[in-house]
Amino acid sequence: MANQTEGWLKGFFPRGLYGRAALILFLPVVVVTLVVSVMFLQRHFEDVTRQMTASMAQELAFVAARIERAGGQRDAGREIAVPLGISIGAPETGVQGDQRLFYDFSGRVVIEELRSHLPAIRAIDLARDDKRVIVTIDGPAGPYALSFDRRRVSASNPHQLLVLMVFTSFLMTGIATIFLRNQMRPIRRLAEAAEEYGKGRIVPYRPSGATEVRSAGAAFLDMRNRLERQNEQRKMMLSGISHDLRTPLTRLRLGLSMMSPDMAPDNEELRAMEADIAEMSRMVDAFLDYARDEAQDSPPEPTPVSDFVDSVVADARRAGQQVTLRRLEGDTNGRATFRRDMLRRALENLLGNAARHGTRAELDATLGPRSLRIGIEDDGPGIPDDSLDAAMRPFTRLDPSRNRNDGGGAGLGLAIAADVARAHGGQLRLGRGRRLGGLRAEIVIPR
Repeated sequence: MANQTEGWLKGFFPRGLYGRAALILFLPVVVVTLVVSVMFLQRHFEDVTRQMTASMAQELAFVAARIERAGGQRDAGREIAVPLGISIGAPETGVQGDQRLFYDFSGRVVIEELRSHLPAIRAIDLARDDKRVIVTIDGPAGPYALSFDRRRVSASNPHQLLVLMVFTSFLMTGIATIFLRNQMRPIRRLAEAAEEYGKGRIVPYRPSGATEVRSAGAAFLDMRNRLERQNEQRKMMLSGISHDLRTPLTRLRLGLSMMSPDMAPDNEELRAMEADIAEMSRMVDAFLDYARDEAQDSPPEPTPVSDFVDSVVADARRAGQQVTLRRLEGDTNGRATFRRDMLRRALENLLGNAARHGTRAELDATLGPRSLRIGIEDDGPGIPDDSLDAAMRPFTRLDPSRNRNDGGGAGLGLAIAADVARAHGGQLRLGRGRRLGGLRAEIVIPR
């Protein structure tokens, strides 16, 4: 039942963000205006009306007392009624009870106050002439009517405050509308950019507006850039697989075509085919490692940095790599939050590259108050400065003439390390090592 009521109420509310924000902004203005108006009518305006009516009732009582002492002669009261602005006349025929207009809210107060001070009143007419008050009183010689200006019992300008409030409300509403539209514009631009990207079109977008909207816009741009990078890398991976597997497959096909059913293949031919199969297996494993890094399934966990770095260096040494831990700066007992398996795979790729292109490598780490930096430096030939960006692209080998059978990879080591750093909100930086003179790779991630 409650859900049905909520669904019924939702149909009356605007669906758009602009309409809902306008409702949230303007509804309090309307409510405050109504509350102030009601309070003004009930408190200020009603109290003023009662005071003015009570004063006027005393004057009417004075005139009525003079007429009563004269035995009901109306002419006897005119000499004091005229200076008081009160007219004395015959009562209107056909008047039955008190009368007032339906929108005359102060008339109820006037009638109530006059009757409380003058018990002899027969009828009060506020409807025949809305600018005058006609009071019919029972006298010794019969009923008579006393009339006076309505402004003497009602405030002459009660509308000024209401008009001022309405004008101010409209003015503030206009200003709020302009401000609200300016705040909604960045959200609409973000929605349009997201909608266009969903349709496969990339439109220029720059984050603007409030801090929360800028954060959402920056997150959208990061998401879009990451998706575009993943799409590009997927295309490159497909083209890389087709290109890199073509050569060993061609050699295998050629070797199989040269075999004869009457003559068994010699050992050299079998070793060559096994080498081709091993090469394809190594490339497929590299592609799978890259795909697993893209999946990023494992959650980040707080990890002791010193133990993690020691384990990486120890594993590299057991694999026969000449790796030494040069130093660990910062809090040696500190922890950092990262995906342990992913970061280990990235460092293993960097150490593998260092081992292939040099004779030894050094690893150092710095645990700062806000970030973790792990650097690996080798004594190899390094990478030219103009090729640093290209080296981090997947399936990129800066030495295409080198044979993979001699220990080369699929061109994914630096790409995997860069993607791992980006997945942690950090980056991979490449440069020339100052100590060993080779390549220096640094992974910097938030702590």
